[in-house]
Amino acid sequence: MVAFAGNSLLCRLALKDTAIDAASFTTVRLVSGALVLWLIVRLRHGSFKSRGNWPSALALFGYAAGFSFAYISLSAAVGALLLFGAVQATMISRGLWAGERLHGWRLFGVLLAFGGLIGLLLPGLTAPPLQGALMMIGAGIAWGVYSLRGSGPGDATSKTAGNFLRTVPVAVLLSLLMLDNFSWDQAGFWYAVCSGALASGLGYAVWYTVLPSLRNTSAATVQLSVPVIAAAGGIVLLGEPLTLRLLLTSVSILGGIALVVTRK
Repeated sequence: MVAFAGNSLLCRLALKDTAIDAASFTTVRLVSGALVLWLIVRLRHGSFKSRGNWPSALALFGYAAGFSFAYISLSAAVGALLLFGAVQATMISRGLWAGERLHGWRLFGVLLAFGGLIGLLLPGLTAPPLQGALMMIGAGIAWGVYSLRGSGPGDATSKTAGNFLRTVPVAVLLSLLMLDNFSWDQAGFWYAVCSGALASGLGYAVWYTVLPSLRNTSAATVQLSVPVIAAAGGIVLLGEPLTLRLLLTSVSILGGIALVVTRK
């Protein structure tokens, strides 16, 4: 979870304090993640057989690109909260579409979480920029789709490695299309490498390794810590303010999701 929150901190730090542009950050992150995951699969299995598929890879790319462009204007805490809320909303919506029914406290949890999300986006002095917020929500939906497509049998790390490799040409194409906005920075480059190689590549490998040992409820609950870790890191490392709006909407969104994903 520290690795996942680290993605928010590294991306915000790079786009706030260095000259690297969002498209270049996305490309470097995905290339670095692909290389590390390819190496991990090779070391585990002695060879690499491409797993994954193009629809999942495009969802992964949509998440990574929207994530980077959103953090041009969002704080680490707000971005992580919007991302996590959109991911969980996507997965909960999929369950409802499949016929799952929510009653009692779980229904109240959904209403509480969506109320918190609306409260975060309402106009005001402390409201996040709407364009960045919508991009991060789109990134969260893309990640939710990617997560739903990746569930099921098979080596999740190998599938993730294959999907990362498929995103590389798409990311390069994005950088070429955004060439007019190209801006390079050595510090920003290394932040992107750390985001891809460590927070993404190694982070996903560790997560998928321990995931089979966790109950579904435990796995869902522990992810509630990601926005909290990102918020704490943003305050301590980036000097971001903790506003009353952020505090109240965080309790509403994360508390509501906790009511949905945990059993009584």
